[in-house]
This record gives sequence, C-alpha cells and structure tokens, in this order.
Amino acid sequence: MTSEDSYDIIIVGGGLAGGLAALALKRARPDIRLLLVEASGTLGGNHIWSFFASDLDAAGHNLVAPLIAHRWAGNEVVFPAYQRRLEGPYASIPSWHFERVLRARLGDDAILMHTPVGTITPGSVRLADDTRVYGPVLDCRGAGNLVHLDLGWQKFVGRVLSLEHKHGVERPTIMDASVAQIDGYRFVYVLPLDSREIFVEDTYYSDTPALDSDALGTRIAAYAESRGWQGASVTHEESGVLPVVMSGDFAAYWQSGGTDIAKGGVRAGLFHPMTSYSLPEAARFALALGEAWAPNGGIPDLHRWTRDYAKARWRANSFYRLLARMLFRAAEPDERYRLLERFYRLPEALIGRFYAGQSTLFDKLRILSGKPPVAIGKALQAMIGKRA
Repeated sequence: MTSEDSYDIIIVGGGLAGGLAALALKRARPDIRLLLVEASGTLGGNHIWSFFASDLDAAGHNLVAPLIAHRWAGNEVVFPAYQRRLEGPYASIPSWHFERVLRARLGDDAILMHTPVGTITPGSVRLADDTRVYGPVLDCRGAGNLVHLDLGWQKFVGRVLSLEHKHGVERPTIMDASVAQIDGYRFVYVLPLDSREIFVEDTYYSDTPALDSDALGTRIAAYAESRGWQGASVTHEESGVLPVVMSGDFAAYWQSGGTDIAKGGVRAGLFHPMTSYSLPEAARFALALGEAWAPNGGIPDLHRWTRDYAKARWRANSFYRLLARMLFRAAEPDERYRLLERFYRLPEALIGRFYAGQSTLFDKLRILSGKPPVAIGKALQAMIGKRA
C-alpha cells in the first residue's frame, strides 16, 4: 500500500455493521474497490450475535445466511409466574465464523488488520503510520458520545461451557427471569450449541453501566450447577455494556461521531433502543447501502445519505424509546421483570415485530393497553419523558 492508494469506499471498523456493509456492497457491486480497516487483530470482535427469523426480510436472510453457524426451530421464555415456548426459528452468528466468511468473500487485499486510524475526513483516512488512503469514508467504529443520550444499560457476561455429559437442552431460552432479581431486571440467556456445549449469559437491565465480571461469572457457575450441568469448563467468554436509549438529541449524537463523516452501525444510532440489538438494523442498512450505490458513481454525498437514513430510523424508533422510559422510570428495579412477563403473553407475531423494530400501530396499542404492572402515575410520567 502507498499513500496514493484510492478506493471506491473505505469502511473503518470491522465489526458487525462494517462487515455487513462490506458484504452487501461487494455482492451488489462485485467490481467495487473496497477497503475494510480494523484496529484490532480480529473482525467482529468477540461476540455471539443471535436473532429471530422474523427480524429480517428475505433479502436480509440472504445476506446473513453464510454467516450463520447455529439454527434452532424454536425458543422459550421463563418467568416466575409464566413460561412459554415460541415457535419462531432462531439463529446465531459467532464472530469467529463471521471473520472467516468476510475474509473469503472480500479477499485479504480488501482488509487491513491491526491498523488504528488517525485523522478521518469525508474523503480520506490517515492511518497510524501516517499512510493516507483516499475514497469516500464510512465510519462504523462504534458509539459516538453517549452523553447526548438519556440511557439505561443492558450489561452481561456470557460463557460457553463445555460439559462432561449431554445437557439435554433442545432450544434457546431467550429469557430465564426465574432467577433472583439483582441490579435491575435480570435474566439468564441460554444457547445449546451442541449436545455438550452450551452458552450461558447473565444479563441485566440496570441503571448503571458498572459491570462486575467476577460476580456474574460466579452466578453463571451457580446457574449451571442448578441445572445439573456438571464438569463445566469455560471455552469462551464475552461481556458487554450496551446503551438502552430512553431519549436524546440525535443531531448532537450524530455530530459527536465526526463532522460531515458518513456513519453506520451504533455510531449512526442504528440499534434497537429498547433491546440494544444491532443486527437487524445493521443488515437493513447494509442492504440499503448496496441498493443505493450507483454502478459508476457510488453515492454522491455519502454523509448526507447516511445521516438522512439514520435520522429516519431514529424517528421510526420513538415508540421503543417510550417503552425504555417505562421500564427504567416507571418500574422499581426488582419489579421490572413484570413488564416483560406481561409482554410475552401477547401474540407471537407481535413479539416478533417488536424485536425487528417493525411494530404496527395496532401492535403499539396492544402493548400499551390494559393495566400496566407498574404504578400508573410513574407510567404516565415516563410516557411524557419526566423523571419519576
């Protein structure tokens, strides 16, 4: 590489959003000269992303199909007073498989690893070694300045456990909220990866981002013991602290990620405000980018295009920010599970549209109707955006 190298697009950040954007562009325009720049030594970081089949349309499924390593025919939820099996298919994409597919589809010439960036402009990237590369820039490096958003937090530690004997679990448990409620709404998430390997994640909807990994690891071990999963050795561990958005200033958040710089993924605010899920939004953005990319001219003003796209999604997601306010502002921390317990009694198709960020007007009315399992006064305060 020389300082004169130029590309049709430079994607900074090789996580989920950047990787899917690269895949969609390469599929839509096979001759595109694309460069994916990643600061670390891995693409996709250290994650297992999961999603419901209803999260994506046919085009989205076609895009992510090569990335999927695990599929299940259904899933279930468990609450203190309610348990339910849902029939919708579920799938997972581990980051190590994500990286393998990206390398095969893009080619090593299109990927720069171990490459931090310095200055970014709309048309160039200066790398840490002072090499400069040229082309329209799409910044997918992660969150902007979160001070512009009013947030709760979803935080977790997940471990893949390798067991001495078969665990006997046939389908994922999306939420096991029968566990002790600690530090907000707590649930355990379980994925059976094969007959003796199982992923267990301890998750919290908490008022603070503080994460005690050792304490959560101890609780995971206790949960495994309570399920009779003996002889567990940890073969993978991941953790995260994700924003749950109750309200905020989109324009200020966008600007904080770089003036006139095109953005994607969490940096563009493209994630579900209530669940923090980013995969459905990342897939939709990637497909829209591929469709908008002209054969010979790309997108004339990439910054404006990405800003307008993200702004429209911010507006469309206002209902989920309302629900986040109700969860964090109207419910006492150890009673938050009651809101989810009630939600999961609704029709499965409605639940699917909620996770996909595609709730209809009728869905919204169904979710908000009836007597909420929280104080009415606090619920009303949360709905109009006031702190309880």
